[in-house]
Amino acid sequence: MFVILWEFEVKPGCEALFERVYGPSGEWTQLFERNPHYRGTKLLRDVSHPLHFYTIDYWDFESAYATFLCDHHAAYAELDRSMQILTVHESHIFSGDSANRTT
Repeated sequence: MFVILWEFEVKPGCEALFERVYGPSGEWTQLFERNPHYRGTKLLRDVSHPLHFYTIDYWDFESAYATFLCDHHAAYAELDRSMQILTVHESHIFSGDSANRTT
């Protein structure tokens, strides 16, 4: 399983909309579902920093994600651009094989 982890700092007052867009049935999931090797997204909220969220995207393998990015580059870029109004900052934290993670 290939996973991608992102961290977001959400603007105050935008939390509910962010959760809808980035949650398991939101616009990002709908876009990713165009690839049959996408396995879902988890959205986590930091309880000690309530404006900080994390997404974990699950793919069968890295090449499936790479293929998705090539095939849907314009749609991905447009959705990413349009959702920047919800966040102060976003950071890519990790991409890799979940079987090779350390504890």
